[in-house]
Amino acid sequence: DDVSHYAAPARATDLAGLPPTYISAQEFDPLRDEALDYGARLLEAGVSVEVHHFPGTFHGSTAVAAAAVSKRQLDEQYAVLRRHLGG
Repeated sequence: DDVSHYAAPARATDLAGLPPTYISAQEFDPLRDEALDYGARLLEAGVSVEVHHFPGTFHGSTAVAAAAVSKRQLDEQYAVLRRHLGG
């Protein structure tokens, strides 16, 4: 199928030139392996990338706001946004 690499960047053959990327991968997320592979491909292409893996978590686990790991994940994501957006 003909999908733009802007819509599905992991399908692109050349990832060089993509913007700095933050990837949060959860241990029990069915998309975890794809996220980790994408992060490795970005790194190989010379893209600035941060890949963080959260053991014991699942896709959407930050919805469990009372969990300490959820707070840690969200705090980290906010810090990355502030750092890159100058806030």
